[in-house]
Amino acid sequence: MLDTTKSRFSCLRESLPWACLGVSCYLQRPRRLSQQMDYGSLALLTDLYQLTMAYGYWKSGLGDDEAVFHAGFRKEPFNGGYAVACGLGPLLDLLKSFRFDQSDVDYLAGLRGGDGAPLFEDAFLRYLQELRLTLDVHAIPEGTTVFANQPLVRVSGSVLQAQLLETALLNIVNFDTLVATKAARIVLAAEGEPVIEFGLRRAQGLDGGLSASRAAYIGGCTATSNVLAGKLYGIPVRGTHAHSWVMCFDDELTAFRTYAEALPNNVVFLVDTYDTLGGVDHAITVGKELRERGQKLVGIRLDSGDLAWLSIEARRRLDAAGFKETQILASNDLDEQVIRSLKEQGARIGVWGVGTRLVTAYDQPALGAVYKLGAFRKKGGEWQPRIKVSEQTAKVSTPGRLQVRRYAVSGEFVGDVVYDIGHGIEAESMMIDPLDPTRRKRFGKGMSFEDLLVPVMQSGAIVYDVPKLSATRERTMEQLLAFHGGVKRILNPHRYPVGLENRLHELRTQLILEARERGNVVKESA
Repeated sequence: MLDTTKSRFSCLRESLPWACLGVSCYLQRPRRLSQQMDYGSLALLTDLYQLTMAYGYWKSGLGDDEAVFHAGFRKEPFNGGYAVACGLGPLLDLLKSFRFDQSDVDYLAGLRGGDGAPLFEDAFLRYLQELRLTLDVHAIPEGTTVFANQPLVRVSGSVLQAQLLETALLNIVNFDTLVATKAARIVLAAEGEPVIEFGLRRAQGLDGGLSASRAAYIGGCTATSNVLAGKLYGIPVRGTHAHSWVMCFDDELTAFRTYAEALPNNVVFLVDTYDTLGGVDHAITVGKELRERGQKLVGIRLDSGDLAWLSIEARRRLDAAGFKETQILASNDLDEQVIRSLKEQGARIGVWGVGTRLVTAYDQPALGAVYKLGAFRKKGGEWQPRIKVSEQTAKVSTPGRLQVRRYAVSGEFVGDVVYDIGHGIEAESMMIDPLDPTRRKRFGKGMSFEDLLVPVMQSGAIVYDVPKLSATRERTMEQLLAFHGGVKRILNPHRYPVGLENRLHELRTQLILEARERGNVVKESA
């Protein structure tokens, strides 16, 4: 299988020189599109400040000190009640291939500071070229239902190495989780009817299209129109013809007949080029001719107009003509809200083609996941919890080395507790909501549980086998079935209980008070 990181992150380059923050930088001239898809090393897929911090750690002798970072998000997207974890597969590809090659260090050697001198010294660049990851990484498997204020990924080890991963890790987890969540919401709104992802033409660039197709499938879509995603990831592909096919003929009936002759085993007609119900009648005419030849009219597609009324009338005409098995597929800027509305209006749509609003996460274009330091220690020393304090309660981080325990009763998930692995968790524990300390819940007796973060890298070696995408998709569906329906509501969802284990909450409160007494309140936008 193609290294997904190579296609995940390609971008078009400009040929204009630029400068920023006193550091002179340059971009190479554009390459042919075929060359854009293979950048080799992706170690420079990072923000410059990650490299300047790494240089600072190295220069001051702190590079081998150890840290624990956690990636998570602060608020469920789309004003919903949950998210679907996604991106672990591409993240492991990145970790597996993480290297600074010769072209990387040559580029870094050309960066200049405000005084015109090299930004990095040669010894540091040699250090980067010889660097191999020795980190431990734990992550929540893809397809798991997750919530705000709990870690999705935990990175432990050299503070220098862990810092270098931040930007690329967030780039993957943010986008993939966002699209998988959007897909899950749309699929739930469709109530068991197939949803096909149609978004490549409107996706955010080449790699955004591929990543969106993968994440949408994990979120529950049954297929994609994206043929390259089908090849790379094994996702079923679906498609028929566009309006341009019909417009190339003198009349619609001839266009339909010609298409049916060319692809008799894939006959789905787009019927709204000129007059939708007239198109339905033409589809029925060709469908009868197909039936006489032992073939069938698989479906018709509605792409404009009053989808509810048109689908009802189209269904009536198809059924009256004996085409009760012919599916009605609808597209046209659909999302979970529109699908729910169409269903409430009695629409007779059996397959949903969703594009722009899915692959661009139209109503919330960013998840906002962050990567925060939770613990630090000198090499060989004791772990010390670290906290970032803010004047905004939602931006105060959680200290420690964190794990998430999920409790269930009779097969239904009833709450998650975040705890510090250094302190462990008692057989009977109490969860405290960090945003509302009066919101508490006890767990333990008669409850089954599982810890969600699993090892995926140990001492720099990958120890996790990424499941087949179809199995991950099934996990998404199984996970969502195990939650109360109120959590999955599109509007005003129930707040699933998520919080900190009692002792971790006490530690966090203590560290906040100590930090504020020292006047160390940090203001930041990230």
